[in-house]
Amino acid sequence: MKALDELTFDNRFARLGDAFSTHVLPEPLDEPSLVVASKAAMALLDLDPAVAQTPVFAELFGGHKLWAEAEPRAMVYSGHQFGGYTPQLGDGRGLLLGEVYNEAGEHWDLHLKGAGMTPYSRMGDGRAVLRSSIREFLASEALHALGIPTSRALCVIGSSTPVWREKQERGAMVLRLAHSHIRFGHFEYFYYTKKPEQQAELAEHVLNLHYTECREQPEPYLAMFREIVERNAEMIAKWQAYGFCHGVMNTDNMSILGITFDFGPFAFLDDFDAHFICNHSDHEGRYSFSNQVPIGQWNLSALAQALTPFISVDALKEALGLYLPLYQAHYLDLMRRRLGLTTAEDDDQQLVERLLKLMQNSGVDYTLFFRRLGDEPAALAVTRLRDDFVDMAGFDAWAEQYKARVARDGDYTQEQRRERMHAVNPLYILRNYLAQNAIAAAESGDYSEVRRLHEVLARPFEEQAGMEQYAQRPPDWGKHLEISCSS
Repeated sequence: MKALDELTFDNRFARLGDAFSTHVLPEPLDEPSLVVASKAAMALLDLDPAVAQTPVFAELFGGHKLWAEAEPRAMVYSGHQFGGYTPQLGDGRGLLLGEVYNEAGEHWDLHLKGAGMTPYSRMGDGRAVLRSSIREFLASEALHALGIPTSRALCVIGSSTPVWREKQERGAMVLRLAHSHIRFGHFEYFYYTKKPEQQAELAEHVLNLHYTECREQPEPYLAMFREIVERNAEMIAKWQAYGFCHGVMNTDNMSILGITFDFGPFAFLDDFDAHFICNHSDHEGRYSFSNQVPIGQWNLSALAQALTPFISVDALKEALGLYLPLYQAHYLDLMRRRLGLTTAEDDDQQLVERLLKLMQNSGVDYTLFFRRLGDEPAALAVTRLRDDFVDMAGFDAWAEQYKARVARDGDYTQEQRRERMHAVNPLYILRNYLAQNAIAAAESGDYSEVRRLHEVLARPFEEQAGMEQYAQRPPDWGKHLEISCSS
């Protein structure tokens, strides 16, 4: 394991030059202190977890110190925000400190969010607050534990620095990791500003570093776009299967790697609601839970437009046509597994849709239903779950179909069924009220709840002794928390 001064930097994006990013130093936080750190994320950099407890750790990720090999850069990009094009965005409060490669040869961006003003801050102060930093940290690590592609979070550093939002709050920084922080909006920026040389340089950078296997194809850029389409289809399928709502699917928040990116007003479903809107600023419901699938395709179309200098329109349309079938295949595969099914039948999609409609009309807890469905044999499980439904006759009809489907699926023991279903149906998810409880304690100076919740969410499928309170339905107030883009 490594100490902090033993990290090896290779700042490949910074070498693209000033057309792609601007050199900016982080603005230090006052009295930086560790709020929480992820041992699993630290392991990606081969870091000894003990270094998180040292003063220099908080100083480095609180903006006070910097490695000599680091080259902090604020990236420039644009994007479609709520459907409208914004010509220039960029890292308004974030800095790419540099790229570190580990002993396995993997490169990881060290991206510090809340690091102060940059040329792209516009009217903002470049800061992030403690609550949003905690939410991003918890979400990043929780999604990873669920098997959903995501950026990672190494730590949150708190401070006494005052930051004004709707009220005065305390500033914080979160250090996030990804193989790249390049977004759809990077390509849009160079396309719409008519800078073909930089556009080509960016495309080569992404192709050579992140889609090397596409170099072997007759049309490498087209092969890369197809891979991006597939990755996004799979990611969004997992969002939908696990009830995750991103909240701000602007093209500048879409990763070129197909990972969950830029956490803001996200939420997991409590009661199943296909029309759920997690961002109270999203007045039209553009980024509602059910709209995430078509918006994913819309965003890929925006990226496709920016790639027209390299790929024919017909080829791009053909690649975009793969999105919905790929999404459906990934989604249905995971939903079959969540229902405990190991084989495929033509009517499985209808079985899933009928269940979700019944859940929608009865306000059934999405996560706990699937978990409890695997606790017991199918016949007993549906009997116990029946009381959660208003339309009992409708649920009874579905239950008969489900029991017959399970019977046709194969001959296996209940122990095998339970083990298989519990491996894909989490007991613990990052419910908004759990995050809020942790944030409230942290804002009072008590970081123990943030750390405990992080540890629980790191093992979402495993029942953990003494942690029953994290596997309960939320109180009524917990279902009505308003979350915005404010950070």
